Amino acid sequence: MPVQWTISKPHRLVIAVARDELRLKDIATYLDGVAVADVLSYRKIFDMTHATVMLSDADMMMLGARIRAYMQVARLGPLAIVAVTEEAYRQASLFEVLAQGDRPVRIFRELHHAREWLDGFDAGS
Repeated sequence: MPVQWTISKPHRLVIAVARDELRLKDIATYLDGVAVADVLSYRKIFDMTHATVMLSDADMMMLGARIRAYMQVARLGPLAIVAVTEEAYRQASLFEVLAQGDRPVRIFRELHHAREWLDGFDAGS
């Protein structure tokens, strides 16, 4: 499975790790899982360190629209994206613009910086 995630209810944190070829359907499956688990409001890390991003600009537009739709029905928690390659960083930056809303999103090159940033947010909110 290209995206595996764990949910920590006590810490109100979702950590997702993408591997291999990351495609739109993989992210959609992840988003469905997070929505069904009722953890959209949790803080999230999406780590693309070990993934090859296979998303077109049209795919990114679809993801942005999907996130904006979620924002109409639920509060979304802060999102830290870990992107080490230039292409992954470019895609993450595009996502950040297309999925603008009332939640913090930040892109990092290193996982520990992403975690430090997320730890600055109240896990209870």
